Amino acid sequence: MTKRNLPSGDWKLKTLHQAKTPPPQAIHWAILLTAREGKVAEFEDCLVRFVQQSFADPGVTGVHLIRPAEGADSREFLLHRSFASKEHSRRFYESEMFQRYQQEIEPLLEKDAVIRPLHGLEAFFRSGSTPPPRWKMAIVTWLAVFPAVAILSRLIAPMLQGWHPVAITAVVVSVVVVLLTWIVMPLLTRMLRFWLHKKPQEVYLKVPEH
Repeated sequence: MTKRNLPSGDWKLKTLHQAKTPPPQAIHWAILLTAREGKVAEFEDCLVRFVQQSFADPGVTGVHLIRPAEGADSREFLLHRSFASKEHSRRFYESEMFQRYQQEIEPLLEKDAVIRPLHGLEAFFRSGSTPPPRWKMAIVTWLAVFPAVAILSRLIAPMLQGWHPVAITAVVVSVVVVLLTWIVMPLLTRMLRFWLHKKPQEVYLKVPEH
């Protein structure tokens, strides 16, 4: 399926904004772009220039660009975009700035982009930097889950004496999920950021401070 007036394939993101907007929450997109043969350097220059310009949008909270490894026979670029909310994302992809970028980059693209949202733990590890190797994500997740389950099961279970074991487990797991989502995982990923994200060939472009 093609739609050449929005050549990079990011037009597909608009279809994901048709439903009613939920309460504001950060949203992350993973966008795979393939440069035309012989146009890699020109494509990268155009892409990096647009990334820098996009920081002028108040809803953009970060962009992470993964280039092809040096010497590799690849023309694929992976772009992770973060927005303050789905509404900010929708407005960005409908902006004149984005439309100008689409027109400029169209001759440099081999095919439409492959786009997917990032959710759950993947979004935690993605926020603010490079997605780390899976084994590192597994270690940090274990460091968060094991103490939470061990401590909360001892604290909560005695207060629920007489309840069915399945009901007790459901309550403990619910509390663990809440703690991991809003407290433990954000804290651990910030504390261990340097260890998680230190990798060559990957550059995180931060939003300039005003």
